[in-house]
Amino acid sequence: MISSMKCTASSLTCSAFSNRKLSIARPQLVTLPTINNVEQNMGPSQLCSQKPLYLSSTENLALVRRRRVTECQAYEADRSRPLEINIELPAEEAAQRFKIGVYFATWWALNVVFNIYNKKVLNAFPYPWLTSTLSLAAGSLMMLVSWATRVAEVPKVNLDFWKALFPVAVAHTIGHVAATVSMSKVAVSFTHIIKSGEPAFSVLVSRFLLGEAFPMPVYLSLLPIIGGCALAAVTELNFNMIGFMGAMISNLAFVFRNIFSKKGMKGMSVSGMNYYACLSIMSLLILTPFAIAVEGPKVWAAGWQTAVSQIGPNFVWWVAAQSVFYHLYNQVSYMSLDQISPLTFSIGNTMKRISVIVSSILIFHTPVQPINALGAAIAILGTFLYSQVHSPLPLN
Repeated sequence: MISSMKCTASSLTCSAFSNRKLSIARPQLVTLPTINNVEQNMGPSQLCSQKPLYLSSTENLALVRRRRVTECQAYEADRSRPLEINIELPAEEAAQRFKIGVYFATWWALNVVFNIYNKKVLNAFPYPWLTSTLSLAAGSLMMLVSWATRVAEVPKVNLDFWKALFPVAVAHTIGHVAATVSMSKVAVSFTHIIKSGEPAFSVLVSRFLLGEAFPMPVYLSLLPIIGGCALAAVTELNFNMIGFMGAMISNLAFVFRNIFSKKGMKGMSVSGMNYYACLSIMSLLILTPFAIAVEGPKVWAAGWQTAVSQIGPNFVWWVAAQSVFYHLYNQVSYMSLDQISPLTFSIGNTMKRISVIVSSILIFHTPVQPINALGAAIAILGTFLYSQVHSPLPLN
């Protein structure tokens, strides 16, 4: 019986199947393109004698797909290979912007207050060397107390740090004294207009002394800076050569300070607050003997008695305020540099210059001609353009 059934099965031909038309619809989900190739290479009888092609199960396909998805998920969840994409949440980004805004507002406000009290002190006590020394001494004392009481973290520095900091401190001392001398001779607004030309000094020194090349937009941005400063200087009603040269020397000194800081302080892991504290301490040690040699205690004592007799006890408050606010505004500026890029810092420094110029004109009633204001505006605009085409080091 079994053998007869086999013969009967083998006697079936493809023609018998081909003549019968079945009404079963062909499935459309799975296509087997290899059957066409088989039909071309093999005859009808050979095709029918082979084992029929069928799909045993679709579970294997589902497993393959599941495995692929599982492998992808496992790769993305593998924390041994951290993603390099820096994703900030909206709340964190808003908090960071608010923090930078607070830094900028504090920086500008402290700088304006310092310039006001500094000018008041210099009008009553025209001794810029002692005034500069007192401002550095106040900042150094504040930081030493902060370190001793553990309010601020004590910096971990070594002898190499102080060696690298020394040329920076020398340039910082010269720039600080020169700016104070300038403010003792001319209006605060005029000093800051001339100091807005510092980017021009930076590019020229870097180009001719260090051999650095800059793109053409950087050189073009210097034209309104130089032209605006020159126009403001020519039209200044209270022009003074010592005041003008003091601001120019301050620009040059701060450029070298930035260059020395960039080259010598690489790899030094010190926060902005502690960096400026160490800079103030070393500058104080450098400046004190020169201040004594140039002006001297006798001159200071006589000038102090005159100022107190004319102003009264408020003069002591003015001296303390200008000394404390000088350190605070510089400290905040270095702290903000830890949070932002040099380009953003340069833009903030430009806006700070505008706030100081405008506030000093309003407070001290400085006479300003329209052409003088135009020169200041052109110089400030050039400084802003320079900050857009170049990422400079911090200015002062």
